[in-house]
Amino acid sequence: MRQARVERKTKETEITATVNLDGTGSYDIKTGIGFLDHMLEQLSRHSLIDLKVRAKGDLHIDFHHTTEDTGIVIGQAVAKALGDLRGICRYGAAEIPMDETCTRVAIDVSGRPFLVWKVDFSKPKLGDMDTELFLEWFRAFAQAAGVTLHVETLYGVNNHHIVESCYKGLARALRQAIAIDPRKADAVPSTKGMLGHANDVD
Repeated sequence: MRQARVERKTKETEITATVNLDGTGSYDIKTGIGFLDHMLEQLSRHSLIDLKVRAKGDLHIDFHHTTEDTGIVIGQAVAKALGDLRGICRYGAAEIPMDETCTRVAIDVSGRPFLVWKVDFSKPKLGDMDTELFLEWFRAFAQAAGVTLHVETLYGVNNHHIVESCYKGLARALRQAIAIDPRKADAVPSTKGMLGHANDVD
């Protein structure tokens, strides 16, 4: 079973994340930010990654540090559980419709972090959460997980639908990419025989 646990403690946050990449999508998430909990639950449910998260942060200041650091820790846990990336399909993509919204997500689990974020919001907040923080979460996750991630909302009006379609799109794309390829379960999916160097292109 591809599992990992990561702890991160700073003066701003204390976060622990446990993942099981070969799970059933069960989750137990408490970050202190209700909307972020809801999005991480979507990530777990639709990726089939079992996810447990505990976060304590300086929410009396704002939600920035907790949101960003949660992305870092979950990304690190995913990368740790994947190991040398042997046997994975590597690439995944999803197009997620939610009522009037449609978002496209593509991912390369390559060890080379990069984020393209083409998502616009019409309001600065969703409840108490700043909508600009979703970019911070996805950037932190992509960097820590070592994935190339492209997220683009093709169209949409409702900000809740826009954000949720981004997380569901990540979940479905990630689910494809980390699946074990039955025809190449013993091989790293690269002509180089290895993955993970930021300056390499393959």
